[in-house]
Amino acid sequence: MYIFKAAVVGAGTMGGEIAQVITYSGLPVVMKDVDQGMLDKGMDKVRSVYQHRVDRGKMSAGDMQAKLDLVTPTLTYDEFGDVDIVIEAVPEKMAVKQAVFKELEGVCPEETIFASNTSALSISEMGAATGKPQKMIGMHFFNPAHVMKLVEVIPGLDTNQETVDDVVMFAESLRKIPVVVQECPGFLVNRLLMPYLNEATKALGEGAATATEIDQAVVAWGMPMGPFTLMDMLGIDVCGHVGDYLYAEYGERMSPAPLFAELLEAGRLGEKSGAGFYDHPGGESATVKGMIEALQSSGTVPSGTSFSVGRVMLPLVNEAALCVQENIATINDIDMSMVAGTGMTYGGERIGPLAVADKIGLDAVVEQLTMLEQELGPRFRPSRPLKLRVRAGHLGVKTGKGFLEHV
Repeated sequence: MYIFKAAVVGAGTMGGEIAQVITYSGLPVVMKDVDQGMLDKGMDKVRSVYQHRVDRGKMSAGDMQAKLDLVTPTLTYDEFGDVDIVIEAVPEKMAVKQAVFKELEGVCPEETIFASNTSALSISEMGAATGKPQKMIGMHFFNPAHVMKLVEVIPGLDTNQETVDDVVMFAESLRKIPVVVQECPGFLVNRLLMPYLNEATKALGEGAATATEIDQAVVAWGMPMGPFTLMDMLGIDVCGHVGDYLYAEYGERMSPAPLFAELLEAGRLGEKSGAGFYDHPGGESATVKGMIEALQSSGTVPSGTSFSVGRVMLPLVNEAALCVQENIATINDIDMSMVAGTGMTYGGERIGPLAVADKIGLDAVVEQLTMLEQELGPRFRPSRPLKLRVRAGHLGVKTGKGFLEHV
């Protein structure tokens, strides 16, 4: 099915960004919200992306207006009678999302595809709340959507192949790189990112290093920004919510760092609130330092643990190996998703975590994880795909094969 007209429900930052991406491809889009103020903000987001292009000489003012005219902002469902796909971008609460899809069922054509921009929640569970779970799918854009090329396409248990194929084709028409990911909590990129972000926060809370030191070490390793810079940009509330969900689904290896709760209780949500791990502006925060000291003195967290860049990066590698074991995506797609979705590099190359493990040496990765497990606990236990390859002599680049073949 070809997509001639799209709709976005939820005019927040991501909703506005997604609407802009759709109009840039030349398609009309209806953008709905229940709040006029949010709708205005959504239109401001679309306008600001295009204005930036005009300011840089990449688009004329006339072309900008033509793109803006493709957006129909609305507080009702009156314009949904002929949409081919609806992308839901409302808050990350299952009950809210299910309620939206039930409403959409009553106003959209039977063949309309229902897509969710959820970053972690179950597509199958959303589909179960509708009468057409075969048309329900995840379509997870990355922030900022007008810049990031990756789109995770997540079929639910009942999603039919036609819907998958249509959404892959639609994503490609938006000049995106779609990767089909089997459903699991966090899908692919967020599932890999969360152990890394969480471990960085644990290391900070335990006084292993400062936020600046950890950020600098991670950037030197190859990530485009450090974990605390990233979390302040994304929103501590968003990261905390995803972290709690993954902990509920995966158990102890995803147990959230206590410092998250302290930041949330203090209303330090990141850049959007003027304060998160860092003060904005201002950098390192005396308030956060006080929180860390209180956590340590109360015995909530251990103090004086050691820091190494491997402590924060190897949990990401280990989780990627678990995704191989569970057939969440192909090895190449796992690596490509992390490169396209996060800008990951290593040693000056744009490569993903499994290729990184091959470069380090899978035996060295297992050895480091084992040492971290002995020092810090079972969340570092090396995954079976890593240990299996080491036992088989598939050590990575140095033996010609690991997760990948190396000539």
